[in-house]
Amino acid sequence: MTKVTFIDAAGQSRTVEGQVGSTVMETALRNSVPGIEAECGGACACATCHVYVSPEWTEVVGKPSQMEEDMLDFAFEVRPNSRLSCQIKVSEALDGLIVTTPGKQG
Repeated sequence: MTKVTFIDAAGQSRTVEGQVGSTVMETALRNSVPGIEAECGGACACATCHVYVSPEWTEVVGKPSQMEEDMLDFAFEVRPNSRLSCQIKVSEALDGLIVTTPGKQG
C-alpha cells in the first residue's frame, strides 16, 4: 500500500493508504477525505477532484495531459501544481505523496 497525505484548505492533515493501480481520487473517496467531490466519478469530465501537488512531488507525479489541462480551466484557484486527482495513478513511487485540497471545488 502507498501512503497519501491530504491536507485540507484549513491545514488539517490526514494520511491514508492507497491501493497501487487506483487513483488518488479513488483513494480519497474510499477514505472519506473531505474536499474531494468527484462528481464525474473519475472520467476527467469535471474539476471537482482538484488538488495541489506538493512541490517536492510535482516531477514524480508528472504533468497533466491536454485533456486534464482543459478540465482544470473549470477549477477554482488553479496553480502551476494543480492536478485532477482522478488522473494521478497511485504507484509505489508515490509512497508519501502530499496533496492539498482547495477551499472549494469547480
